Amino acid sequence: MTSIDATAARPGRPRAAMRRGVLDRFTDSTAIWPVLVAATALYLIAFVGYPVLYTIIMSLQEVSVGNLRSLSRPWVGFDNYTRLFADPLFPLVLRNTVLFVGLNVVLQCAGGLAVALFFQQRFPGASFLRGLVLAGWILPPLVIGAVWKWLLASDNGVLNYALASLGHIAKPVYWLSDPATSLLAVTMANVWFGLPFNMILLAAGLAGIPRELYEAAAIDGAGPVRRFLSVTLPLLRPTLYALVALSTIYTMRAFDLIWTMTHGGPVDSSNIFPVWSYKLSFEVFDFSGGAAISTLMLAVVFVVAVAYLRSVRAEQSL
Repeated sequence: MTSIDATAARPGRPRAAMRRGVLDRFTDSTAIWPVLVAATALYLIAFVGYPVLYTIIMSLQEVSVGNLRSLSRPWVGFDNYTRLFADPLFPLVLRNTVLFVGLNVVLQCAGGLAVALFFQQRFPGASFLRGLVLAGWILPPLVIGAVWKWLLASDNGVLNYALASLGHIAKPVYWLSDPATSLLAVTMANVWFGLPFNMILLAAGLAGIPRELYEAAAIDGAGPVRRFLSVTLPLLRPTLYALVALSTIYTMRAFDLIWTMTHGGPVDSSNIFPVWSYKLSFEVFDFSGGAAISTLMLAVVFVVAVAYLRSVRAEQSL
């Protein structure tokens, strides 16, 4: 077969070239970016904007099981918020939330930085150990809560067994059923769960610090502590700002782990705002109160996000 016959035997080639041309024009950046922006905007409106707006509106209405499906609900303004602030449980839940979030942010950031600095060193098995640390972050919060519930069990828990073997306790500690220790127990579990995420971000920040700065500091006689305070911390400040903001936001919405371990008890000793919102909405069927708590949490997250953006702009202007 001649070359002319071979070309004539393949009539589909012009069509393939035409399809490639259309695909190239479609994937051109100037043509596709409006489609991508519109798709992203629709997604945010449908799955973020609408639920947030619906929750805010519900917090200003009187919503119960009877009128949940109805669109005509009585407007009560800020009465739901006033009722929540006057609730005797509000001070306790507020204290628990502040302690839980504060301890998690501090311990996760400090622990993540320590682990990131540890894995900066070269030693045999570093990659394997890093993978083990990251394995805990991959698991769902429900699984983490179930594992920690077993670890902290009063009768056959691993932690009580270890402490008793070392002679630190004479009788079992009721970590999850004692109001004095339940908040500490869920805090330990959540710190362990969030620490790998902090380690990843801080490790990325540490990798961006030029090694020449450490070498110059060492030549000037700076020891490890002075190099950490004068080189590592100042250059790691933007990453720490982002980490504090993200840790606060993630911890503010912690629910699965606490619900699995304690259900917010005993006697509300480990009850925080997300758990209280769930109880009001799906146990008491006070949907307005649950929406009001969610709106308060949204306001706190918004304040944290604004503070983070302002700190980043101030850092960039220096």
